[in-house]
Amino acid sequence: METGTALPGPRDGGTSLRFEDNGLMSALCGAHDANLARLEQKTGATIHARGNRLTVTGPEEAQVTAVSALKSLYRAASNGGAVAQPDVDAAIRMAGQPPEPGDAADVSIRTPKRTVSPRSPGQAAYVRALRAYEMTFGLGPAGTGKTYLAVACAVNMMQSGRVERLILSRPAVEAGERLGFLPGDLREKVDPYLRPLYDALYEMLPGDRVARKLESGEIEVAPLAFMRGRTLSNAFIILDEAQNTTPMQMKMLLTRLGENSRMVVTGDLSQVDLPPGVRSGLRDAVEIVDGMEGVGFAHFGHDDVVRHDLVSRIVRAYDARDRSQGRLDLEPEEDAPAP
Repeated sequence: METGTALPGPRDGGTSLRFEDNGLMSALCGAHDANLARLEQKTGATIHARGNRLTVTGPEEAQVTAVSALKSLYRAASNGGAVAQPDVDAAIRMAGQPPEPGDAADVSIRTPKRTVSPRSPGQAAYVRALRAYEMTFGLGPAGTGKTYLAVACAVNMMQSGRVERLILSRPAVEAGERLGFLPGDLREKVDPYLRPLYDALYEMLPGDRVARKLESGEIEVAPLAFMRGRTLSNAFIILDEAQNTTPMQMKMLLTRLGENSRMVVTGDLSQVDLPPGVRSGLRDAVEIVDGMEGVGFAHFGHDDVVRHDLVSRIVRAYDARDRSQGRLDLEPEEDAPAP
């Protein structure tokens, strides 16, 4: 199916595209051409629709970006996907990215409920790292999809039989991992700290299948403290919010890796919630394993934030403030007194 055939440009030097399927063309444009308006706003190009043709005019760079995004959105629509504002923004971010050597340009991840596609160049590089390395560190601010994409990759590998189980963990810093002092049974104690991992799971798998796999142990969601003394073989292990581990906890988790297993460690070094004077285990690990064979790194920035536009602007504002004060990615001194 045609994804947008380029026609000879109009007299003003613009680019004309013809799409074969009028229904998909309508999905691409959106209600009242809202998607085209978004493309114009974000790229600086001007887009005119007439029948099954779109004419893109404006600065050359804006045209190139808009045309690439339009073709990508048409492909998404032809694969049965809805086209909404986040998809438009993602297509713009991905526009013009050169294909990776040896890569089939398909970095999408298929799960039982949906096909997950990277929405920024940084996310695409992260997916490639998840597939290539036994251990991957995803580092960057909130909203960049670090955990979401890792869970999607884990579900995909479990469905294909490459691993037998999925283990998701976070340090329960807010509770000091003293879960016995909290009311309720074990599930009620730990759920508030692990809820983001459950949310990602339910995006990838039907709810009844999640429940069955949790019951059978094929999927395990547990605080980091529960990983001690174990060897995790034939598993996909995800440690989320790893900036809130201590060096000892991080060493404990990294050395749990068993045969035929993958491990993903995600975190944001600018959001450490440990007490003053306690060094982040994530920073410690990054320094120790950097350059080690079998370990990959994916670094995200504010351009990779795929939540609401305001989130990206907030991340930029905090980064600018911290840089101006010389505080970005800094930690308390090791000998700083605890409160």
